[in-house]
Amino acid sequence: MEKNPFLIAHQTAADYANTPFDTVILPLGSLESHGQHLPFGTDAFTAYLLALEVAKRLPKMAVLPPVNYGMSEHYKDFSFTVSLLPDTETAIIRDIIESVYREGIKKIFIMNGHDGNIPSIEIASRLAKVAHPDLKIVSVDAWWNTLLPLLPPDFFSVWNGLGHGGEGELSMALSLFPHLCRQDLARGVVPALPAILDVKWIFSELTDCGATGDPTKASREKGKMMREALIDAIVAALQKLIESDWDYRSPKVKT
Repeated sequence: MEKNPFLIAHQTAADYANTPFDTVILPLGSLESHGQHLPFGTDAFTAYLLALEVAKRLPKMAVLPPVNYGMSEHYKDFSFTVSLLPDTETAIIRDIIESVYREGIKKIFIMNGHDGNIPSIEIASRLAKVAHPDLKIVSVDAWWNTLLPLLPPDFFSVWNGLGHGGEGELSMALSLFPHLCRQDLARGVVPALPAILDVKWIFSELTDCGATGDPTKASREKGKMMREALIDAIVAALQKLIESDWDYRSPKVKT
């Protein structure tokens, strides 16, 4: 295994003493079906590899080991789903934040790759922030939504590229871990969801193949453009925070 200086798990105590970091990235994923064409670990791999790209471009930043399981109960009708309950997921995120804070790190960026983790990120982060007001926590909860305004309006062919294992997710995966993808088996279903309303679905209500959207429209070229646009935007936002020493308060409330 080649040593990566941006991975906390690869560092020794001597490494950390000689080259300390003051900000950590926590990648969150899941283990669940993404159709016939994507690996079960897609969400974790995506969050983890994007986090590494961000850390490489910013000072004194390092990446925690990814959490490879998430709250995936709503995908359980498709194999191979290994899920955490919401309370468990929340406790894991909270415990990691508390441990990082105990180590003297007060700046945390959560890079999430899975929809089912979003409520736990919110709860764990709010509780940690209330307990430690000097703690700074920012996150990308849904990179697929963050990405849409960064791309041309006609970039995707179907359903704005959305979907679990859809055009956008397969394209991103083809740019990050193409050797694990089976593009030849790509298939998805575009569900007839109502506008405006947020349907609390079980995934088997929406698809018979473990994927939604249209992954047949995916490409590695699209994924490369998506990856670069997303990383550029995240790096720019974090750089702005760094320049202000993570002071995001309005001048009107600064004391």
